[in-house]
Amino acid sequence: MAALIAGLRTCIFYLGYFPTVISYSLICVVFFIWVPFRHRHPLVVLFNRFFIWWLRISCGVRHQVTGIEHMPRDGAFVLISNHQSQWETFYLQTLPRALVTVLKKELLSVPFFGWALRLLRPIAIDRSQKTNALKQILKQGKERLGAGEGLLIFPQGTRLDPGVEGTYSKSGTVLACSSGVPLLPLVHNAGTCWPNKRFIKFPGTIQIVLGAPIDTVGKTTDEVHSQAVDWMQAQLKAMPQHLPG
Repeated sequence: MAALIAGLRTCIFYLGYFPTVISYSLICVVFFIWVPFRHRHPLVVLFNRFFIWWLRISCGVRHQVTGIEHMPRDGAFVLISNHQSQWETFYLQTLPRALVTVLKKELLSVPFFGWALRLLRPIAIDRSQKTNALKQILKQGKERLGAGEGLLIFPQGTRLDPGVEGTYSKSGTVLACSSGVPLLPLVHNAGTCWPNKRFIKFPGTIQIVLGAPIDTVGKTTDEVHSQAVDWMQAQLKAMPQHLPG
């Protein structure tokens, strides 16, 4: 019965999601493309805020954030996060600082959604070309950090089920260390409510924990990476990591 109710609530969610993403993406492309990025970003991510709100109303998915005070108010930084679901890709854009996201270029070709996504100026890479993708991340990432922007990277590379850690690439750490900017680790358990590649969204509270910035000046890449990953793994172990259903 619980699964049936969750399924019905998920259908209600998508009945509100699809018309909104189509209509608002068109509004973004037609009207916001002319707006400077600094003012455009909060306008585009109004949809993300709607998404989080509508998911709570329709499916009972809430979230609880710890450590938001660690988010820098100004200056460049690199934020690294574990990757379990589509949920965090929407939520992280609603953080107090605008983020340049490293993502797969195929997303930009998704009708309506991808058109609006382009307005957030992501770094879109071809994951099948690993060497070129890394060069692109380092080159464009340094340019964005040099401009004082925040950069978001999912070092696991792909979505993993709750409880599966995989490996963490050093691309984000290399960028932070080579640019002399702080590295911020973030973890969550979004996959417990929105499992990857599953239709049903399950009610519950997603936990998000943002760690203190790790100073990269005078430290090696290995030192910073180990500190960040050790913290992330410890935090994830303290969170519920069960797959629903």
